[in-house]
Amino acid sequence: MAVISLYENPDLKRERQSCHFDKEEITHLIDGGVEKTKYRRELVQYILSDPDLKDPVPIEYLSHKERYDAELKKACLLVQKMRKPVPSVGNYETLRERQKNGKPLDIGVGPAAVILKEGNALGLHFVMFIPAIMGQGTVEQQSKWLPRALNLEIIGTYAQTELGHGTFLRGLETKATYDPDTKEFVLETPSLSAHKWWPGGLGKTSNYAVVMAQLYTKGKCEGIHPFLVQLRDENTHEPLPGISVGEIGPKLGLNSNDNGYLGFDKVRIPRDQLLMKHSQVLEDGTYVKPKNNKLGYATMVYVRVFIVQDMASVLRKAVTIATRYSCVRHQSELKPGEPEPQILDYKAQQNKLFPALAASFAFHFAAENLWNLYHVATENIGKGDLQMLPDLHGMSCAMKALSTSETANFIETLRQSCGGHGYMGIEILIKVMKALRFHQTIFSIVSSGFPRLYGLATASETYEGENTVLWLQVARYLIKTRMDNAGGKSVAYLIDTKLLDGKHADLDLDSMINLFQRVAAGYVDLAMKELEGHSRQGMAPHDAWNQSAVQLIKAAQAHARYLVAECFVRSVKEGKFSGPVRSILNELCEFLLIYWVVERSGDFFMFADLSADQLFKLQSKYMELLGTIRTYAVNLVDSFDIRDEALGSVLGCWDGNAYQRLFDEASKSPLNKTSVHRESFEKYLKPLMKSNL
Repeated sequence: MAVISLYENPDLKRERQSCHFDKEEITHLIDGGVEKTKYRRELVQYILSDPDLKDPVPIEYLSHKERYDAELKKACLLVQKMRKPVPSVGNYETLRERQKNGKPLDIGVGPAAVILKEGNALGLHFVMFIPAIMGQGTVEQQSKWLPRALNLEIIGTYAQTELGHGTFLRGLETKATYDPDTKEFVLETPSLSAHKWWPGGLGKTSNYAVVMAQLYTKGKCEGIHPFLVQLRDENTHEPLPGISVGEIGPKLGLNSNDNGYLGFDKVRIPRDQLLMKHSQVLEDGTYVKPKNNKLGYATMVYVRVFIVQDMASVLRKAVTIATRYSCVRHQSELKPGEPEPQILDYKAQQNKLFPALAASFAFHFAAENLWNLYHVATENIGKGDLQMLPDLHGMSCAMKALSTSETANFIETLRQSCGGHGYMGIEILIKVMKALRFHQTIFSIVSSGFPRLYGLATASETYEGENTVLWLQVARYLIKTRMDNAGGKSVAYLIDTKLLDGKHADLDLDSMINLFQRVAAGYVDLAMKELEGHSRQGMAPHDAWNQSAVQLIKAAQAHARYLVAECFVRSVKEGKFSGPVRSILNELCEFLLIYWVVERSGDFFMFADLSADQLFKLQSKYMELLGTIRTYAVNLVDSFDIRDEALGSVLGCWDGNAYQRLFDEASKSPLNKTSVHRESFEKYLKPLMKSNL
């Protein structure tokens, strides 16, 4: 929101005047250092100062087609900006420089997300198409395709999910059959359910795609492999012969992204457009296997790691909105006859807000840890060392599933904490808006912000691996670890059972981590016993797995909470923080761990020997920490340093002038331009009221 306000709500002002820690220290922690904060701020200012990147009309007022047009325009302009050096931004790196330095190509995320809140059609080009070529293409293939992709001479997406199959990769139906006579692959969509369905940017934007298809050669299916396929003519953008492609329509969220469908009718591509870094098909059709079948999943692992980081960012925005609004909102009587208190003073309200606040830090540290492991693992893989791959896959699945599901649940609770105003998210009749569009320029916020954030979080629960399927993949890794007594660092507690010994009278952070280990191990053992019981009854392994799925998922979820909790504790212990910030992080860490224990106390009674007395003490500590966090909650969300334009909320703006903004935005509704909506009144209301029923 391009508004400079001299007003500051007195409640917020009072909170800010009592701040006892350095907000900038938290900001630098989230950004990754002082220089990165400076870089982000300069880049955001550079982006927001460009009038061409501002919305003449809030996107909520636009039709589906208009929304796509508007956001694609901004995305293209932004890419053009990011191609060039930016003198006003210190240490700025162009897209090509970021790729050369091994950094994420953050079009549509990070600072760019300030103007591309609803996703954008170029997102998958940078997040999946380019990484797929880098991670799965040979040196020769990278030399041929990467320069064109980085220069946006071609625009690509990643086409894996089909109408009939998603996370179950082995079930994908799209076929790529090798023809040794022509040295080509023939791509076919053998059924309706085999059509690619959902890839972002596929509908109308991309002219290339990395297509995941079943590879057939010499009469044998060799499984899923990535193929680089041209979809549209590079000059006319018309679909090529044999290609059927289009957009799938409106969704719950991310409606600026043209998710699409794709079908093939005997489409031929050269042999060298099979991405062959890990497996090859020779000219005579001979198939050369990869060293490890999981190597082809590298792109999805990369994206899952990114999603955890994104969820921390989304959750920070949601908790900022709810906390600031809770500070300025006064309601009811805490004590009879006294003024209405801030709703932030109610324990019930704090209980809605502060678990999400603590979790935003937990997911931040988890994402940082996962990124570091990912870079080490990919470096090792490049040297032929695949030892870390199973553990990385298990951790990325677990943390992706936990961060997305918890974030979605937290956002819904935060929305409810804002009462009816939290439900604000406007969709207006387009015909009325069209009459106004060319008479004035509107750049404003028309929403609480929660609908958009909730749409982002819930979409993340599904894409790049539906969470239930990911939980079961994690469970399979846990069961294998327990059976083989071997695995990576993240599952060491399942191998060295001494780590699970002992009862703890004083539940400090280390002792609580042990409780989380014991619960996870307990669920793994319970699931194993269930599997073994079904097996003894003569049940086939796949049927036994299905019958045990509920316990297996619980085991995976318990393991994921342990991973995040352990990472939070370790990051706070090992980090270099000032005394006040360390104290805050310790309190948030302890608070989140207690929250998870109390919420699932039955698990800890059953598997971790938690006593009723210990639970009572934890509940008392939880209530105490609610009061402690209350004293700095507003300043903590301020330290996230989220500009109003990025927050996109009338409730959570920095100045706290929520009521005035709500009223001002309501007055801008096209329906309020006349005192009577004459068309509907004359056509429908008047005849109804004058009729004799």
